[in-house]
Amino acid sequence: MTDKIVVFSTCDSEEQAGRVARALVEQRLAACVNILSPVRSIYRWKGQIEDAAEWMLIIKSRRDLMEQLRAAIGKIHSYEVPELLAIPVVDGSENYLAWLDRELS
Repeated sequence: MTDKIVVFSTCDSEEQAGRVARALVEQRLAACVNILSPVRSIYRWKGQIEDAAEWMLIIKSRRDLMEQLRAAIGKIHSYEVPELLAIPVVDGSENYLAWLDRELS
């Protein structure tokens, strides 16, 4: 098990996804953020079934940065309840994990 995490979040536009991704990398809360576009999301919100195009963020970070990452996304995200799910990284390439450490320090 490593101290690295992959965090998933979604945004309602490509512009917002880019803004969030850039802010996280600039603040060294993420070493890299991939933006997948668009993804189709079907979910229940305030009693209604929604069907929306969203932009998926795949955020590479570290577990000890999760609270700061949560706060940063909360400040710049337009959603009332932004998606924020962290998955632990069990293992990975030594070189890539070392690169993550350098970029997150």
